[in-house]
Amino acid sequence: MKWGKLIRGDKGIWVVFLLLSIISLVAVYSSIGLEAYSHQGYSPTGLFLKHLLIVAATYATVILISRVNYRYFSRFAQLGYWIALVLLAVMLALHGRWFRLPVIGQFQPSEIAKVVLIIFVARQLALKKDQTEDLGTFLMLLIFIGAVVILVLPENFSTAALIFISSYMVMLFGGVKRSYWWRLLIVLVAIFGIAMFVMLKTGQSSDVLERSETWVNRVDRWLNPNPDELSQENMARMAIARGGVVRFAPGSTVHARLMTQAHNDFIYAIIIEETGMLGGIIVFLLYAIFYFRCVRVAWRCKGRFGALTVAGLGTMIYLQALVNMSVAVGALPVTGQTLPFISYGGTAYLFLGCALGVIQSVAADTESAEAQPMAVEGTTEEVKPIEELNNETT
Repeated sequence: MKWGKLIRGDKGIWVVFLLLSIISLVAVYSSIGLEAYSHQGYSPTGLFLKHLLIVAATYATVILISRVNYRYFSRFAQLGYWIALVLLAVMLALHGRWFRLPVIGQFQPSEIAKVVLIIFVARQLALKKDQTEDLGTFLMLLIFIGAVVILVLPENFSTAALIFISSYMVMLFGGVKRSYWWRLLIVLVAIFGIAMFVMLKTGQSSDVLERSETWVNRVDRWLNPNPDELSQENMARMAIARGGVVRFAPGSTVHARLMTQAHNDFIYAIIIEETGMLGGIIVFLLYAIFYFRCVRVAWRCKGRFGALTVAGLGTMIYLQALVNMSVAVGALPVTGQTLPFISYGGTAYLFLGCALGVIQSVAADTESAEAQPMAVEGTTEEVKPIEELNNETT
């Protein structure tokens, strides 16, 4: 099979994905040392090979999913949503954040929820395209989104926030009345701000949210940093300072040898340490190009479901990248979010690959629909709309 037939979808997105995965392999190999040492029975080479396997599996996943008609994901999202809720409920009952699976390792149900919920919300907005400004539609979507967020929140605030913002943006893109959208957003931001202020001032965490003490400590360290503390945040800053403006020295990291999360949460700082600020800017631009291409695919897509799905998934990946990079440079407190398609692989890498596969499925369908009239030379046949969700009743 020729590569042109194997690789379907937006070529620009494929190029960005390829470059990010190459950067990932170099950066992970450079920064994996301490993580390998802390896992008995593992060597840096062994963990790197595991990451390489995950990257290869992600490529296969993207290729396979991109070849599926994206309309099938509408009905799959219906089932997937309830499966995600059950898994999240089990995790909440067990007071954990992941299952441990053979080969793959830690499996986080929240990673499924991130992808499935966006597709599910896009489906609902497509089915109710004539009722998007109704208060009932807004409240219905809010219940679906809120159920997932509430189950994720106690153990992982940053992921819950990312899920909510991404899904909320899909609602905005889908035509939900802006007054509803903004009013709720203002209320939620006010509640969160007041809660964090009270907890920071009193030094007391919430008994309901078990990890609230961790959140308060992270915000406190961010607002009142101790330059003498050998923390992950401070070592990330030192790594960035060491990188300077322009540098090209892959594998020369010093600070990754002392960090437990150099290959995950703070890998952006290690990239800057080894390639300078220029390398950091290039990585940022790659994500910006990726998001631009997603917006372009969504804009060209004639189907409402496909357009909203691509816009939502693209927004989710781009926001996660911005959050990770902001943490590395000190613009945000530590969140635990990985850098998409660069941080050390696992279920997070694979499910982001699933999201990318769906995006490429929509892009391939859009390109096929645009090319169809050219194939029917000498006729006035029009391309049928690619949106078929209006016929769905279940």
